[in-house]
Amino acid sequence: MPTQSREVRLASRPQGEPTLDNFSFATVEVRDPDPGEVLVRNVCISVDPYMRGRMNDAKSYVPPFQIGQPLEGGAVGRVIVSQDEKFPVGAYVQSFYGWRDAFVAPAASLQIVDTAVAPASAYLGILGVTGLTAWVGLFRIAGLKHGETVFISGGAGAVGSAACQLAKMHGCMVIASAGSEEKVRFLREELKVNYAFNYRDGDPHEHLKRAAPDGIDVYFDNTGGPQLEAALSALRNSGRIAMCGGIAGYNTPVPGPRNLILVIGKRLRIEGFIVSDYFKDVSAFLEEAIPALKSGKLINRETVVDGLDAAPAAFLELLHSGAGNIGKMVVKLSG
Repeated sequence: MPTQSREVRLASRPQGEPTLDNFSFATVEVRDPDPGEVLVRNVCISVDPYMRGRMNDAKSYVPPFQIGQPLEGGAVGRVIVSQDEKFPVGAYVQSFYGWRDAFVAPAASLQIVDTAVAPASAYLGILGVTGLTAWVGLFRIAGLKHGETVFISGGAGAVGSAACQLAKMHGCMVIASAGSEEKVRFLREELKVNYAFNYRDGDPHEHLKRAAPDGIDVYFDNTGGPQLEAALSALRNSGRIAMCGGIAGYNTPVPGPRNLILVIGKRLRIEGFIVSDYFKDVSAFLEEAIPALKSGKLINRETVVDGLDAAPAAFLELLHSGAGNIGKMVVKLSG
């Protein structure tokens, strides 16, 4: 009997800020797997800011979502039918076939995860692409060293909170920003950053001068906009910027920093990166992250919503940085 699956589709391309009208749902039949394939039922899916860019019909590092077709994203699911002996029924696998209940895919395109080590959703958060992104940005791109001072914008978000923790683990002074007082308390009380501030409350440049009068060494940018401008002023000579995201301009473009000329005199290095270029480093990252998670040095903070029906609203909430979501946004499915 064919398996049925509900999926979230792109109904229309947003003009500016997305709305629920840009999404639709459909129920489809999922075929039986052929040799070398598996049938997977998802147990949790990832909600990520970068998906906003894929809603536009524009050339980028990943193809745009197509109208009338299901969205894609990170997911962890359980194998329910297998035509590959390396992927037994009951195994949990990581994929990019999110935003749907079930799917058939080549087993070679999936990665088995160990839910005895951590819950399935952790492989979307601190042990997944989220954590890897933070690790790559800090240590591969910015070359963060023990004892340096780093400013992380969007510090209470998924990647930002991972970056805060990894930097603290490496003996760094961590300054972090967020968009609400609740998130600032999370940064101070749970992540134990050295200085946290609400970027809506006062000038980010003034906060950085207060937090690090002698300047910062590294800026991990998740926002762009005014916080990037503030970081350029605060960076010491030979400072580094790892540009991970620019959520301040995802719906409406924001002007570039007015003080970009500082890059020359300060000999700054700015480098953007795409985490998929660094999947070869997954093993090195997990060698550090898994023991740290087990020991409690890392935490996997999540904002969890239930059911596929809630996924579009969760995505819209994620784009509002002052909203209540903290850490990784995850949609739990029945599985």
